[in-house]
Amino acid sequence: MVLKLRLGDTVRLKKVHPCGSYRWLVVRLGADIGLECSGCQRRTLLQRSYLEPKVREIVPREPSRSMARDQEPA
Repeated sequence: MVLKLRLGDTVRLKKVHPCGSYRWLVVRLGADIGLECSGCQRRTLLQRSYLEPKVREIVPREPSRSMARDQEPA
């Protein structure tokens, strides 16, 4: 199964990072996935095939306020 990730999504992994955080921000997409720890801001690149079984949950990004303002009826 291929993960449907987008830039800005947050993923929760099964194992805790040494800093104590489970949440990682997706900062790069491709064959390798770039992740930034939400706790200590450390960045890492993981192969997609290595990351997929380790993901417990995908938290979609929140729509930005400027986009919401643009979509309001006039």
